[in-house]
Amino acid sequence: MILVDGSMGEGGGQILRSAITISILIGKPVKVVNIRSNRKDPGLKQQHVSILQLLSRIFDIRTENVVVGADWVEFKAHKNLEINSEKDKVHVDIGTAGSIPLLLQTLIPIISIFQKNLVLRIQGGTDVRYSPTIDYTKYVHRDVLSRIGITFNINVIKRGFYPKGQGIVDVEIKKISDLHTVELCNFKETQPNISSIAGRLPRHVPDRQIEYAITTLEKKGIKTIKHKSAIENSESPGSSILVYSTSDSGIYLGADSIGEKGIRAETIGYNAAIKFIADHEAQACVDQHLADMLVLPLSFVKGKSRYKISKITNHLSTNLELIRKLNGIDYSLEKIADNDFIVSIVGNPVI
Repeated sequence: MILVDGSMGEGGGQILRSAITISILIGKPVKVVNIRSNRKDPGLKQQHVSILQLLSRIFDIRTENVVVGADWVEFKAHKNLEINSEKDKVHVDIGTAGSIPLLLQTLIPIISIFQKNLVLRIQGGTDVRYSPTIDYTKYVHRDVLSRIGITFNINVIKRGFYPKGQGIVDVEIKKISDLHTVELCNFKETQPNISSIAGRLPRHVPDRQIEYAITTLEKKGIKTIKHKSAIENSESPGSSILVYSTSDSGIYLGADSIGEKGIRAETIGYNAAIKFIADHEAQACVDQHLADMLVLPLSFVKGKSRYKISKITNHLSTNLELIRKLNGIDYSLEKIADNDFIVSIVGNPVI
């Protein structure tokens, strides 16, 4: 049994998600204690319960203490796990506005590296606080994972905003044929795209978000390639915006922002643009949030991967150290200059 202290480093839900993923892929049981102890609402959230329950269903794994608010959980994975062929199509309801993107961060690498195809319909939150938006998953996260060899298709049927959630997303995860190292260290000037959406709000809301994002970018000399503003179906009112750039040259930058009651649409657009500008001006090839997401999949790739970032976050350093302990990777963080770092990861493949 692997014991993981959920209070280490930044002490958030990513520790639990990483521990579960590695547990399944290396075939060893894990117990996580002090779950999310550094948060104001510690313990398992509904989205974590949904992830554990879903993985237990797919892999027929026994779990203990999987209830909302629990400060510890046991996940009893073992070697020679199999996925029942009858479970190739799965429906999961996270409940309320639990984050669909965070569930997919855990599920996609597991299923793909496990050499399995799976089709899911997931109900929950698509664009919620403290989580990437579903557009970030679709346009940024998916592109960089495909470069590694992990592929999936995603179709947003309905948006899910706080508090009702009830968004619907169809996801098709494909088994890998091979995993590849990445070298994302050569910044090239890039022009971003913008996607601004809203549900159950006036048409001018996503328009104002996108207009102010464009204005903010242009003040820094950054021209956009294309932009989209749309009203989409949702159960409760809400909005989001994503400023992003991905390219074959190895640039994967995304910055999103969620609409909130009492905050002007112009501010939402400005916030996303400012976050994009920070990474762009630092000539990062991978944005600050993606830097953390890449650690786990790259930990199972044979060879050395490298990527250039603008900031070493607590999420990144925590995830690197956790996965080093659980999966035996080697890593380094090299400071090139202010706002200029290279992350190197030598993986430990399981296939």
